[in-house]
Amino acid sequence: MPEQNPSILSHVSIGTNQFDQAVAFYDRVLATLGCKRILEHAGAVAWGREYPEFWVQTPIDGQPATVGNGTHFGFVANSKAQVHAFFTAAVAAGATPDGPPGPRPHYGEPYYGCFVRDLDGHKIEAAYWDMA
Repeated sequence: MPEQNPSILSHVSIGTNQFDQAVAFYDRVLATLGCKRILEHAGAVAWGREYPEFWVQTPIDGQPATVGNGTHFGFVANSKAQVHAFFTAAVAAGATPDGPPGPRPHYGEPYYGCFVRDLDGHKIEAAYWDMA
């Protein structure tokens, strides 16, 4: 029997108003977490480790992309070093810092993460759960 995908989500998609720049940004940033491009369509690219889990695309309805208030996207890091690499790569690629790497015990004692705003203003996070 094949191993079940541990994720509870099939995928998420975010809109962008600057497609080429957003794709270059996520190529650079998601590589720090061992992710790669999995699928590409006109106006859409998906990244993941094995599955197309995170999509960036121009909105299908042709309207401008907007940012959700209270919405953010968290990526799994495999170490504190990956959290730092994610943050450094994101800021170097034009992201706005929104919470430097570090522990946040109010999210749970094992949590170690960071937050940035991507080129379109979407809030993204890299988090490592240190269960040691």
